[in-house]
Amino acid sequence: MATLIQILFALVSALVIGAAVMSVTVRNVIHSALWLIASFFGVGALYLLLEAEFIAVVQVLVYVGAISILILFAIMLTRQVTGEGVRQLTERWWLALLVAALLFAAVITPTLFNHQWNVPLPTGPPGTPEPVAGVAELGAGFVIDFLLQFEVAGVLLTVALIGAIVIAFEERVRRKKVLTLAEEHALRKHMATRNAPEQPSGETAPAPAPAKLSD
Repeated sequence: MATLIQILFALVSALVIGAAVMSVTVRNVIHSALWLIASFFGVGALYLLLEAEFIAVVQVLVYVGAISILILFAIMLTRQVTGEGVRQLTERWWLALLVAALLFAAVITPTLFNHQWNVPLPTGPPGTPEPVAGVAELGAGFVIDFLLQFEVAGVLLTVALIGAIVIAFEERVRRKKVLTLAEEHALRKHMATRNAPEQPSGETAPAPAPAKLSD
């Protein structure tokens, strides 16, 4: 059973890493968002392997069901969504990847070597299950222990939402209106009437000369 879990962990980890790399390397922004959704699904599968079912469900509901839809709506509000003819990667993209990997290693290495990975023993008589934090403990942490951080995150998300609405409204105002066929016909007729030469009163416009027949 342990071998099967390790194989599943390796496969899901490869999915998460591969989808994350594809989300920042593909040229089409919509495809990038879809790869990001696949990465979110992989993270939810990792939570399932860790026997954290509640966190896995929250991962799917919040990131896949809310954040991804918000990203897709933001993409649809932009004008150029395909990225065709636009260079999205610099010539030294590998340098940015190397710097990001070094920073991540500098953060995760002290944690791996200094953290105590001892699982707390269950308290009580033999056979008592291990204490597991549930929804009540999570809610208490949001409104008691981490109230300030939770409120700051809410304010930042609200400001980001207002900024997205303002940007979309300004883009819509600057966008050129697309005329319908009836409006385009009426506009052409008005321009033809306006550009026609005026004739003196009482005189009729000369008749067009008949076309000459070719021999």
